[in-house]
Amino acid sequence: MDHLFLVKYAEIGIKGKNRHLFEDALMRQIRYALKKLPGSYGVSKSSGRIFVNCEDAGSCDMDAVADALGRVFGISAFCPVSCGTDRSLEAICQSTVEYVRSNYPEHDFTFKVETRRADKSYPLTSMEVEAAVGEAILNALPGLRVDVHEPEEMIHVEIREQIYIYSRIIKGPGGMPVGTGGKAMLLLSGGIDSPVAGYMIAKRGVILDAVYFHAPPYTSDRAKQKVIDLAEQVARYAGPIYLHIINFTDIQLAIYENCPHDELTIIMRRYMMIIAERLARQSDCLGLVTGESIGQVASQTMKSLLATDDASTLPVYRPLIGFDKQEIIDKSLAIGTYETSILPFEDCCTIFVAKHPVTKPNLNIIKRSEMKLAGQIDRLLEEAIASDELVVAGK
Repeated sequence: MDHLFLVKYAEIGIKGKNRHLFEDALMRQIRYALKKLPGSYGVSKSSGRIFVNCEDAGSCDMDAVADALGRVFGISAFCPVSCGTDRSLEAICQSTVEYVRSNYPEHDFTFKVETRRADKSYPLTSMEVEAAVGEAILNALPGLRVDVHEPEEMIHVEIREQIYIYSRIIKGPGGMPVGTGGKAMLLLSGGIDSPVAGYMIAKRGVILDAVYFHAPPYTSDRAKQKVIDLAEQVARYAGPIYLHIINFTDIQLAIYENCPHDELTIIMRRYMMIIAERLARQSDCLGLVTGESIGQVASQTMKSLLATDDASTLPVYRPLIGFDKQEIIDKSLAIGTYETSILPFEDCCTIFVAKHPVTKPNLNIIKRSEMKLAGQIDRLLEEAIASDELVVAGK
C-alpha cells in the first residue's frame, strides 16, 4: 500500500465561501501534529479531501502517523489508501483486486464496492464502476461474496485526478481546527476536570493559554510539575499552550487570615478569576475557561458560580457544565489525562479549604468580606502577576 492517508472532515464542509480558510487551518494543524515524527510529509487538499503523503516511505511509521492524525481537531475520519494514476476501468479493477488480496489474506467474507466520482467528467457512472470492480474481485478471489445490504467489508473507490482505494476508516476527533475559534485562558489545576475542559474548548477551534495557581511551600514542586505534564498532554490535541504559573500563596494567606472561613473557596476563586482575566487580556484572549460542573462541589452551585463570575468582565466558558463526574472521568481516560490527574500531589493545600464551605453565597456579603482585604489586596495582586513563570507546553 502507498504511504498515504486520505483525510475527511465534516463540519468544515458546510462552510460557505470561507471554507478554504478552515481547510488551510486544518492543514496547518496536521503539519504541526506530524512535525515531531521521523520522515518528511506532504499535506495537500483536493475537492473536499486532504491528503497526507509520507515522502520518504523508508522512514514512515504508519501507526505513528495514524496516532498523530487521531489527535487533530477538525478530522472526522482518515483512511490509509492505495493510490494509482491509471484511471482506465481495467486498471481500477486490477488495482482493487490487488488491494483486497494484499489486505485480506483470508478470502472469506462479504463485501460491497462503493464508488465516489469526485471528477464528474469521468465517462463511467459510479454504478458501472462498482459493477465492474465487484465482478473482478469475485472472479479473482473465490470465497468472497457480495452483500449490498450488510457487507462485512466496504471497499471504497474514489475517482479524482488519481484513483484512491481504501477500506479502513479510522474515526477522528471531529470538531473544528484549532485557531478558527479565537483564543481563551484556561484555569488549569492538577485535577481531573480542567484538562478535560481545555480539551473540549480546543475541540471547538479555540487556541488555549492557561494559568495555574501555585501555593509554595504549601504545595510542592511535584504538584507544579503535575500541572505542566497535564498541559503537555492537552497540548497534544490543542497545539502549544502558554502556561502561566502564578504564586498565589500570599493572597491565600491574606484571605485565610481576614475573611470568614466558610467563604474561603469563593473568595479565592474570585481572585483567581481577576488574575486570569488580567493575563487573558494581555494575550488577547476572548474569555476564560474552567472545568466547573453544576453542583459537583460547594463552589460549583448556581449561586457560587454567580458569585465567581461577578469577578470577571470576560465571559466564562464551562464546557463541562452539564457533565456528571463519571462522564468527566471517562473523557479524561479517553484523552490520556486521567492517570496524571490522580497522582497524589495536591495543588491546593487543605489549610485553605473550608471545612464547611458556603453553598449559597450572597454576593453582597462576599463583597463586604473582601473589603477586609483593603489596603493590601491590590499590592498582593500585582506581586502575584509579577511572579508569573511562563512554560510553553507542546512546543
